[in-house]
Amino acid sequence: MSNFKLIKQYRDKMDQILDAIVMQEKDNIDRVVKCLADTIEQGKLVHVFGTGGHSVMAAMEIFYRAGGLVQINPIFPPGVSVAASYPNTERITGYAKLILDYYRVKENDVIIVSNVNGINALTIDSALEAKKRGATVIAVTSRDFASNVPHGIAARHPSNKNLHELGDIVLDLHVPVGDAIVEIPNFEQKVASSSTIAICFLLNGIVALVVEELLSRGVTPPVWKSANVAGGDEANKKYIGEYKQLIHHLY
Repeated sequence: MSNFKLIKQYRDKMDQILDAIVMQEKDNIDRVVKCLADTIEQGKLVHVFGTGGHSVMAAMEIFYRAGGLVQINPIFPPGVSVAASYPNTERITGYAKLILDYYRVKENDVIIVSNVNGINALTIDSALEAKKRGATVIAVTSRDFASNVPHGIAARHPSNKNLHELGDIVLDLHVPVGDAIVEIPNFEQKVASSSTIAICFLLNGIVALVVEELLSRGVTPPVWKSANVAGGDEANKKYIGEYKQLIHHLY
């Protein structure tokens, strides 16, 4: 018989993280919503880059997704996802410039850089390179995680900078150092990571708020409909035709 106390422990600890996001990040969420709404109202794209093997799911979650904003340009460079990380690309310095060139991140653009630990080479290089180009960097990360990783370890960028130090706007995920949150008796290592749920919760919530903000301005934003319901393909066809030359991974 499974010990469902562990599932309840996971739920309770996730609730604490999500509550912290809702209660403590309100001001910065409001700033992000206005920033993204301005970008979409201007007909521009919002770049989203999850700069780690699992953080890449940030871009996956809000790209071409039922109920999601159409004007999302996900950044999916080769080797970043754990599905094809040869070698551990998130630790390679110098890769970010090539990536941002390919995805055409430029002055006055907005880019969401999402990485829970906020310390690796690709994360820091991406934030620095985007700022160098004059783009607005929205950092989605955990201050607590980054602040508790010692300087000089192999996972860190050579500068030892943290993503939360570089974002123009910072959204704190409130994920603890190490990511895993469930404690099992007589087992030292915590299990069950929390960051993906926190990231997906935060970004989907922001999508809803951006749509609400645009509607309050009299703007009807393009939003994807599920392709798995009647009329879905037909509803999405016009957006695909309009944006497939602008969004690399739209087909």
